[in-house]
Amino acid sequence: MNETGRPADRADRHSDLIRDDELVTGEAVALDVRPASVILRAAGSIIDTIAYLALYLLIMLALVMTIAGDTDSALTQAISIAALVFAVLIVPVLVETLTHGRSLGKLAIGARIVRDDGGAISLRHAFIRALTGVLEIIMTLGGLAAITALLNGRSKRLGDLLAGTYSQHERVQRNKEIPRPMPEALLTWSQTVDIARLPDQLARRVAQYLRQSPHLTPLTRERLAQTLSAEVTPFVSPLPDAPAESFLIGVAAVRREREYTALLLERERLARLAPILTGLPHGFPNR
Repeated sequence: MNETGRPADRADRHSDLIRDDELVTGEAVALDVRPASVILRAAGSIIDTIAYLALYLLIMLALVMTIAGDTDSALTQAISIAALVFAVLIVPVLVETLTHGRSLGKLAIGARIVRDDGGAISLRHAFIRALTGVLEIIMTLGGLAAITALLNGRSKRLGDLLAGTYSQHERVQRNKEIPRPMPEALLTWSQTVDIARLPDQLARRVAQYLRQSPHLTPLTRERLAQTLSAEVTPFVSPLPDAPAESFLIGVAAVRREREYTALLLERERLARLAPILTGLPHGFPNR
């Protein structure tokens, strides 16, 4: 029952299965995107800070060579402050806005700044991040940003919390692992089993366990298999008479095969519709 006293609908039940740090699209689909870790963010921030400070030194060197000491101290101080603001505030804002969340440091670590909903940032987001970065990165030598990122699930610094953004890691490792085949004892069971209600988040945890299980100790492997099997059981019907790990291998194999079949059917339907979608009306000239 929900707060209004009515039974919880399917969308309410599905929302309970989504983590707070997952990206959910407008169609209520949770996407598996990875936020950049604190270490990666620190490396990118160091690169960016060095680049912007080097830009400031180059600007000051060019000014010193231009004016050649003929300007009074007040004007020189004003020019140096303006050059510092330009290098550590205006340039980062322009770079992140024009590149949609990229910078030199983020290119190096393979990350991009995006909104909490996954969209590209705007001038407002970049300005809030750059203005806050002066305090938490430059003035505190990154200490405030590191503390805030360590206490946040998406490794957000203070500027990200204020702007509603986070650093998304875009480099995905190539999967070279061969999926584990269906156990022979479960071949008959796999033809009639129903796993359509298995949540995506739980299926990803099962796949992650199967990838890491060969490297686990026997006791840890059995304990994790029993725990995951107990979580998967309510979404599988009928249940096979098999060990926990074999049961998880079978569930993952069935889900993989059925999703592959669904993709093939979708491709065939699109291929049949292609002449209609791309064709011209009858008798219309192709100019």
